[in-house]
Amino acid sequence: MINDVIGVQERDGIVQYVINTQPVYSHSTEDLQAFRFITSNFIHHGWCSQVEIQRAFGVSEDSVRRAYKKFVSKGEAGFFGSDSRHGNAHKIVGRRRERIQAKLDKGQSVNSIAQEEGVVESAIRYALKQGYLKKKR
Repeated sequence: MINDVIGVQERDGIVQYVINTQPVYSHSTEDLQAFRFITSNFIHHGWCSQVEIQRAFGVSEDSVRRAYKKFVSKGEAGFFGSDSRHGNAHKIVGRRRERIQAKLDKGQSVNSIAQEEGVVESAIRYALKQGYLKKKR
């Protein structure tokens, strides 16, 4: 029990949340974003406190506070939308890598290539650092 109203149980890799004996939400045990979303939702609706989440799950005060702040400012999209932390990673592979390498060979700047290809500049710089791309010397 998280408190007198909300309970939680884990079975076969699925975490299920119950309010007054009624199941209201479930997610896989590995889905940290879903955990942060639903616990922030519970806090927002006044069904439990941040301290109750900390105690029930053994998570830090900071992590609960950050998740709740994200919930208030961005809603569900902050956890599952395209702007979530790991949702924007660009892999530079295949034809895109060939195009970027050709532009680097011509001496074009990383910044202008990133804008043309629709990737973040840091993705190109990372590929250069890892040796996937080579910059003209």
